[in-house]
Amino acid sequence: MQKLLPRPLPTNRKSSRRKDRGDGGFTLLELLVVLVILSLVASIAAPRVLGYLSEARVRAARLQIEALTSAFDLFYLDTSRYPTEREGLTALVSGTAIKRWKGPYIQQASVPLDPWGHEYQYRIGDKGRPQIISFGADGVEGGADNAADIAIQ
Repeated sequence: MQKLLPRPLPTNRKSSRRKDRGDGGFTLLELLVVLVILSLVASIAAPRVLGYLSEARVRAARLQIEALTSAFDLFYLDTSRYPTEREGLTALVSGTAIKRWKGPYIQQASVPLDPWGHEYQYRIGDKGRPQIISFGADGVEGGADNAADIAIQ
């Protein structure tokens, strides 16, 4: 009795060449289509994300100004006056030469910068109350949008 050997399957020359070359990946056209889709999604999403970021900085500046204003109220309770414009915001951190000063009135070792990295401006406003101002993204007085001045009235 003879053994029957399995017959080899016919091979397609194109498919065997494709496997030899390692062409199991994506074509250039497929990659370009994916890149176009990703860039469209990014162009739609990026402005929204940047808008949220600028809004968050404005809110952070308002919160910091409110906290500094509260610190000035504590300063006033201890000293019966607000700091002069010359003493400025540093009176909240160091005021050993000021009578009845019991600070520091903020937790940081120095006065914080606004969310754009600029110093807050201190002025004596109407009725002798302190006014703290952030000049916004451009750091210059005046402006519009995220470069607008931020102050609590």
